[in-house]
Amino acid sequence: MTQDSVDAVVARIRRVYSRWRRDTPVSQMRADWDALFDVEIDAEVEPVDAGGVPCHWIRPARQRADAVIVYLHGGGYRVGSVASHRDLMARLATAAGVQVIGIDYRLAPEHPLPAAIDDAVAVLDWLEQTGFAATQTAVAGDSAGGGLAVSAILSRLKDGKPRPAAAYLMSAWTDLTASGVSYAERAELDPIHQRHLIQAMAQGALGPDGATDDPRWSPLRAPRELLSRLPPMLLQVGERETLVSDTVDFAALAQAEGVPVQFEIWPGMIHVFQQFARDLPQAEEAIAAGGRFIAAHLGSAAKIE
Repeated sequence: MTQDSVDAVVARIRRVYSRWRRDTPVSQMRADWDALFDVEIDAEVEPVDAGGVPCHWIRPARQRADAVIVYLHGGGYRVGSVASHRDLMARLATAAGVQVIGIDYRLAPEHPLPAAIDDAVAVLDWLEQTGFAATQTAVAGDSAGGGLAVSAILSRLKDGKPRPAAAYLMSAWTDLTASGVSYAERAELDPIHQRHLIQAMAQGALGPDGATDDPRWSPLRAPRELLSRLPPMLLQVGERETLVSDTVDFAALAQAEGVPVQFEIWPGMIHVFQQFARDLPQAEEAIAAGGRFIAAHLGSAAKIE
């Protein structure tokens, strides 16, 4: 039964959160989060230094060698890594038939924003320099990584660089002010993320002097001229999320500027439910849809390995 499966996933997440106290070292939090998603995957994993940023190639069998998906993991800019998202990246790579490069961008509090944005931009620049045209590059991310994906694209657009072919965003955190109506309207539905937690995560990502409404990391507040140049996007969010407004409001704003945007609210699903594809059939379906979306916008394959 789907509800039982979702409840079991929520219980696993809560067990991790319950171990964390104010004095829990961030290193322990990161290790706990990685361990939650420590599973074997059916893909080759290869570390690479991408323009000075540590990354990993995720390459399942019969993936495209002429195109790439750049993946930015979630975790509130504080936890998460390529390790915690390896299964999700491998599933997306298989669904799209395209190799993924996962970015281990710098995390707060050691490296507050905009460090993560700078790293994401550096990897996109490196890929372009090594022969991956923007038309053969897609960007994907979840939660903080979804917002980071948009922020990196906008940063490059501001500098006159080309946009990628497409973006696939899961439960994207597009407004660090947590001011959307869903933070109140869906508070009772969301079993994990309440407004006060999101606001604390935002301040932790920024440090004491960072402004949550800065459009560099709250792309919902970016200049409309820049938003109008975004690539086609697919956004997915769970019905049981306080962050629904981050998806709905951002999609509406981009659509108003003429950007081709699809957004989906998945009934009964929680924040980044796609990470639990081994437990939830809806997660597999959502990733498959993301893979098809990316593959369609990258065009025909020139080479399969």
